[in-house]
Amino acid sequence: MALRPVFGHQSLRTRLAASFHAGRLPASILLAGRRGVGKQRLALWLGQLLICERAATERLGEPCGACQSCRYAVRGQHPDLHWFFPLSRPKDGYGSSDDVKAHLAEATTERLASDGLWAPSLGTEGLHKDVVKALVERSSLRPAMATVTVFVVGDAERMVTQEGGDAGANAFLKLLEEPSRSTTLILTSSEPGALLPTIRSRVVTVRVPPVARADVEAFLADPTVARRFAGINMHDAAIRSGGAIGGLFANESMTSALASAKQLLEAAIGPSTPSGTAERIMASARQKVAGARGAFTDTLDALIVLLHARVRQLVASGHEADARRAAIAVIDVEHAKLRAHGNVSPQLLSDALLVAMHRAMRPG
Repeated sequence: MALRPVFGHQSLRTRLAASFHAGRLPASILLAGRRGVGKQRLALWLGQLLICERAATERLGEPCGACQSCRYAVRGQHPDLHWFFPLSRPKDGYGSSDDVKAHLAEATTERLASDGLWAPSLGTEGLHKDVVKALVERSSLRPAMATVTVFVVGDAERMVTQEGGDAGANAFLKLLEEPSRSTTLILTSSEPGALLPTIRSRVVTVRVPPVARADVEAFLADPTVARRFAGINMHDAAIRSGGAIGGLFANESMTSALASAKQLLEAAIGPSTPSGTAERIMASARQKVAGARGAFTDTLDALIVLLHARVRQLVASGHEADARRAAIAVIDVEHAKLRAHGNVSPQLLSDALLVAMHRAMRPG
């Protein structure tokens, strides 16, 4: 029960390691990139490098993997490497910070128990106020084993929750404003624009690109992963990932989001006729009346994946003009995702989105 090895991002890892050894690694970092490209795994790798007992003295470009700190880190058990990610809040809330820690420990164990192949967080999950409060409380303590305490915060944009405005994000902001010398914060986000501007201004953003095709294929050839995809054409799976390996492990909720996204895309590329307009209206009406966060946010994520795949297919078939129009539609969806973080109706938002996508993708 441990984290999977890191696949890909070698050049980025080399740059991060060089910054660490040169003493130039920022105390607060934001790893930004497409959903599923491995940002959290990369953040945990960097955290392991920082607490490795040999990396600093021997100027290693990778965690040694053999010292006690590395062994604890890959099992999610190091007392100075803390991993926070969105969770479903208990119905009765959290009674104390110890309850938060127990909930996180259980969720981390579940991720590692699945061979370290976890699905993306659901839109209904979040970094709730009590979770962020527990993080801030822990940051006030000295490291237990290493010389630094590392906090990895996955899907950091989920700190802006519906339970009390920006309370969680503001509590975290205080930590960014007054960081300890022995604390390193590594945030990840596929929606950096949804972070509070005050948070974005206090972190150094590092762009995480999609995983190269060769690295995706190497990942899929790993025996544990291959068993997970038994009966699946690996070449097709590599293409389908689009460099975002995490998307291959979507759960039932994400499968539903993908089906909904396909309906929206088909409606958007439909004809400019009364029947096409009617289909777009019906596609919008299929979205839930309230709660843009959650299922609708997952649908928008899936829609972006489909549009990226459409762009690649159009380029491969020589339809560059259509590919450019599809790429413009991706921007429309990204804008919709930002608006979805507010108190808006998914039906109204998807209606406006389909109009914009149809206008962007139609010829002429």
